[in-house]
Amino acid sequence: MNRCGWVNQDSIYIDYHDHEWGVPVYDDRLLFEFLNLEGAQAGLSWYTILKKRDNYRKAFDDFVAEKIVLYDETKIQELLHNEGIVRNKLKINAVITNAKAYLQIVEEFGSFSKYIWSFVDGKPIQNHFMELKDVPASTDISDQMSKALKKRGFKFVGSTICYSFMQACGMVNDHLVSCDCYEKTALLSK
Repeated sequence: MNRCGWVNQDSIYIDYHDHEWGVPVYDDRLLFEFLNLEGAQAGLSWYTILKKRDNYRKAFDDFVAEKIVLYDETKIQELLHNEGIVRNKLKINAVITNAKAYLQIVEEFGSFSKYIWSFVDGKPIQNHFMELKDVPASTDISDQMSKALKKRGFKFVGSTICYSFMQACGMVNDHLVSCDCYEKTALLSK
């Protein structure tokens, strides 16, 4: 099978690439999870976070924001000692801060999905990249998303993180044209 050049040979990475990356996600909870996992990735590789994803789900109550906003200092200390996640206090606190901002968006817009997909007018952008070097790290849209999320109080949502989030959640199809997933993902977006 032809895959994008960033995929290594680990089955967890192959499965993620083949079945998740670039597939449009509209579920609020899953979008919130992806946004926070992309933030956890800052300064690290996505592969590192992907291997820890199940640990993150357990540690952060499956990314249910209504539970996360109730975390106290005891829970934060528990997370800081959890070897299954990245034990960075700023990143852990960001998830709690993000949960509060996320719930405000849900209250204002009816869903996080409706809000976040508005940056691409509700429809995935179909890119046509031939080589990995052509895929951008950020775009004008990810810049706008980053500024808007920061204004609403989100943390670890720089433009590069936002673009990675957009790629992961299928807001953009950045599978290379030569990748076997390119057409399949494009069809899911219609």
